[in-house]
Amino acid sequence: MRPIRAACLGTATALVALLAWAPAVTADATDSPAAHAKPQKQRVITLTGRLAQQSRFPVNSSGPSQGDRTVVRSTLHDAAGNQVGETGGTCTTTRVAEGGAEACYVTYVLPGGQLSVQGMVFGIVPGPPGSFDNAITGGTGEFDRARGSVHVGPIVNGARTFTIHLK
Repeated sequence: MRPIRAACLGTATALVALLAWAPAVTADATDSPAAHAKPQKQRVITLTGRLAQQSRFPVNSSGPSQGDRTVVRSTLHDAAGNQVGETGGTCTTTRVAEGGAEACYVTYVLPGGQLSVQGMVFGIVPGPPGSFDNAITGGTGEFDRARGSVHVGPIVNGARTFTIHLK
C-alpha cells in the first residue's frame, strides 16, 4: 500500500504546485503584447494582377465536380506597371450547381511581408468568377497580425484589380 500513498502524495503535490502557478499564467495571458499593440491605421493598397500560371486537377473527366482543385499564381503590379509582388494559392470546388463555388487559400507576397487570405469564390461555372471578397487572416513582416479584406475585381483585358483593405 505504501507505493499508492506515495503516488497520491506526488499527485497532490503536483496539483498544488499547478494551482499556485495558475494565477501567474492568467496574469501573463492578459498582459500579452497583443493586448498592448498599437492600433493600426487603416490602409488601402490597390494593385493589378495578371495570371502567370494556372493548373487544374479535376476529380473526373466528365466536367466540373466537387473536389476539383485549381492552383494559381499571378503577378502583382503597381499603378506605374512595375511588378511589386505575386500571389499563389489553391482553390477547391465545393459546389458545382447554381454557378459553383470554391474555397480558396491565397498568399500575397508584397514588399515588406506577406498576407494570408482565404474565402469563398462564387460563380465559377462556366468560367472565371466575377468580382469577390476574401478575408485577410494574417501576415508577416509589416503585415504581422493583419486583418481586413481583399476585393478582387472582374477580369478586364486579362487583368484583375486587387484592392487590399487593411485594418
